[in-house]
Amino acid sequence: MLTKKQVEEIREHLSKAQNPIFFFDNDPDGFCSFLLLQRYIERGRGVPIRSFPGLDKDYLRKANEFRADYIFILDKPVVSEEFFREVEKINIPVVWIDHHAIEKELIPHFVFYYNPLFNKSKKNEPVTALCYQITNKKDNLWIAMTGCVADQFIPKFYEDFRKKYPDLAVSSNFPPDLYYRSQIGRIARLLDFGLKDRTTNVMNMIRFMIKVKTPYEVLEENNKNYTMHKRFRQIEIKYRDLLKKASCIGRNKDKMLFFQYGGDLSISGNLSNELYYLFPEKIIVVAYIKGAKANVSMRGKKVREIIIEALKGFENASGGGHENAVGGQLNIDDLEKFRENLRKLIQ
Repeated sequence: MLTKKQVEEIREHLSKAQNPIFFFDNDPDGFCSFLLLQRYIERGRGVPIRSFPGLDKDYLRKANEFRADYIFILDKPVVSEEFFREVEKINIPVVWIDHHAIEKELIPHFVFYYNPLFNKSKKNEPVTALCYQITNKKDNLWIAMTGCVADQFIPKFYEDFRKKYPDLAVSSNFPPDLYYRSQIGRIARLLDFGLKDRTTNVMNMIRFMIKVKTPYEVLEENNKNYTMHKRFRQIEIKYRDLLKKASCIGRNKDKMLFFQYGGDLSISGNLSNELYYLFPEKIIVVAYIKGAKANVSMRGKKVREIIIEALKGFENASGGGHENAVGGQLNIDDLEKFRENLRKLIQ
């Protein structure tokens, strides 16, 4: 977790920010982190970061458009040098809250950076858990729980949540059980798929989630969240079909489950998470093909070391993340060689 001093510093930044912009990773952890901070100060705009692998300078026009006086970056390990160069020119304070392993040298001197991995505890709780620690608003307990569950993490406040919302929880303390089998997990999946919708619908969902009072308003379909539920059903059909195909591959005796697919739906992270839940003894690799690029999601023990080694020598390739959950990108022409490298490293 964050130190007491760090929490006080971030609260001070939030109190100074009269018109902040929150750039958050395009997943429930990033989204719920934004919701907690926005609902705490009751001001600010939220912008999901859809660019891969990081926050690039093109997003800065949003800060200018909204005339932001503060920039908050949530749950994003990669921010381009060009973005920071342009920010420095306009002299807007930047607060960056993250939980991924990055090199300290990559953090510009003018950025206020907070990451529990740099503290004595060296734990990497989801950014949602950190933002709940900062805001500590009990009414938003369910939002904090949603972001943590989506990031496959059971926080200390899970028992408080289970007492308050027993019908949304399960008795298990195993994160995937909570994500796939509980109602709070369903909310996490609703938000996750909702973030993959058209920009107009995503913005409508953001406005809805800023104002909503209880988790039951999210779960019950109505005219305010209809497009969110509709999007969930649309993606769920395609997702289940892809999961079934990938699961067939997983029944072999290989130590690695390698599955690739194309189309208009980028859900490699979702697929790799559930495949790892179904086949915990394997290294899971899901590659999403789009144009000349392949986006890769990997799950398994110490996969961060594996992907970094497997990508060595490839031009314009990148990869990183958590120890047991990583993402990467490479040219499609290098995908078969990448697969061979993985097989050698894993077998």
